[in-house]
Amino acid sequence: MTQHVQINSISVAVTGLHRGDNPQPGASVIASLRRRFPGLRIVGLSYDPMESSIYCRDNSHLDAVYLLPYPRTGPKALLERLEAILAKEKIDCIIPCLDSEIMNFIELQGTLSKRGIKTMLPSKAAFLRRGKENLSMLCNRLGMPTPETRVAKDSSELSKFAEQIGYPVYVKGKYYEAHLATNEAELRANFDELAELWGLPVLAQEMVIGEEYDIVGLGDGHGNLIGSCSIRKMLRTSAGKGFAGVVIADPRLDDLVRRFIRALRWAGPFELEFIKAPGRPHLLFEMNPRFPAWVDFPSQLGCNLPARLLEHLMGSEETPLSTCEAGRIFIRHSVDVLGDISDLAELASTGERTSSPVLNFPGRP
Repeated sequence: MTQHVQINSISVAVTGLHRGDNPQPGASVIASLRRRFPGLRIVGLSYDPMESSIYCRDNSHLDAVYLLPYPRTGPKALLERLEAILAKEKIDCIIPCLDSEIMNFIELQGTLSKRGIKTMLPSKAAFLRRGKENLSMLCNRLGMPTPETRVAKDSSELSKFAEQIGYPVYVKGKYYEAHLATNEAELRANFDELAELWGLPVLAQEMVIGEEYDIVGLGDGHGNLIGSCSIRKMLRTSAGKGFAGVVIADPRLDDLVRRFIRALRWAGPFELEFIKAPGRPHLLFEMNPRFPAWVDFPSQLGCNLPARLLEHLMGSEETPLSTCEAGRIFIRHSVDVLGDISDLAELASTGERTSSPVLNFPGRP
């Protein structure tokens, strides 16, 4: 009980608060934390006053919200904003949940540590080695199968690659998004769109048809796996995100995950994505350097990785993680989140909201 009181007295900041059709991980991370530590003060760090978790009153509710500059402005702008927030708000830990911001937090990790703010992040070298543009090279060195991939800074290079392996191919942005191109015109249009959104390089990857598998996990930074849960996607959104999944037990997949994390000496949360086509081994096609949006699913099965991360950071007694039982499923669903225009106006005009959302709706408890 003493350890729980210690954790319940701290303040944790979480990013990635959008919960729409392409949900970000923040809400699930918050729900997982509150599942173990209901007394936590949780601060939302948002890039947009319209992120839906800001207005939620369920188990992912926030005690305060502050706006951040967009990740593309770099670590200096992020630090300046955090300094302004820290003048008003005590923050003990930060759990970043978006691919595009992780490098900024890695750059600031030492500075934040001196200010008493704990983070669990990979080394800069490990982060870059698993990047989309470098993943194929890393997999080849480790002898791990991966789809054929080409990285390019102009569409002509990608076009030549697509002709070699044959259309259709996936065209992927540096951080997010993948579009299926069935001909050269589509490939070039996709290249231009993704380069404009996420910068260069842009990737082309062979299309592999098969079952998709996701593994969420936590690495200790010394090559060991603290815990993990593996699922097979049962439903996917148009963007390829898992909308339903089932826990699976596959020792071959577990071995691939352990080998990969050991090679990177990965510290912190991760999501590995594999695809299994008939007659081919599991192909690793992506590693995301943060928790996935479905992380609260294993938390409800006793494998609470966000809570374990927090215990690790705070030096608290670490609660054992359960093995997720094969056959357990999740299905995501959407709800309407009620808010008040005054909350939105306050956040948009001041960049912060330090009180609970207005709750003056008739018939609402």
